Amino acid sequence: MLSPQRFRDARHTKYHFIDHVLVRCPKCAGIAHVAPVAADDSAPSVFARRRIVCRACGLSRDAAGGGFRLFRGRGEAKDPYFGLPLWLQAETRHGWLWAYNPEHLELLRQFVQAPLRERAPWDAQVKKMTVVARLPSWIKSAKNRGEVLRAIDRIRSTLA
Repeated sequence: MLSPQRFRDARHTKYHFIDHVLVRCPKCAGIAHVAPVAADDSAPSVFARRRIVCRACGLSRDAAGGGFRLFRGRGEAKDPYFGLPLWLQAETRHGWLWAYNPEHLELLRQFVQAPLRERAPWDAQVKKMTVVARLPSWIKSAKNRGEVLRAIDRIRSTLA
């Protein structure tokens, strides 16, 4: 008998995934990348200037640094810097499922498919602010596991 698959919360927040975001290109509707503009030797910051690059049509634009808005609404999710629709998203009968990049999507898949889910320790300062702790209850529900995993597979198939 196999031991149950276990998911341990790695305490990632949304900020761990916004360095590289996949969006829908405003010019050709293909996959475009939003990433920090390479600075001298400093590590990327959430306030660093961002650039959108589409390899399909050649679009390249810079966004001014200093401002971003994390998505907190209903409906189609938007990227924090340009306000463009995210590439990795799908609508289910319960709501929208979205991810900033493939790593974010993989974290969601690991969480949803695991029958045993461990939270961050009770004394952790970021316990309630992690990505998985803030997921909607319909994603966390075991009765929706199959539907959510199918949506994740549908989203992942758009990358090929």
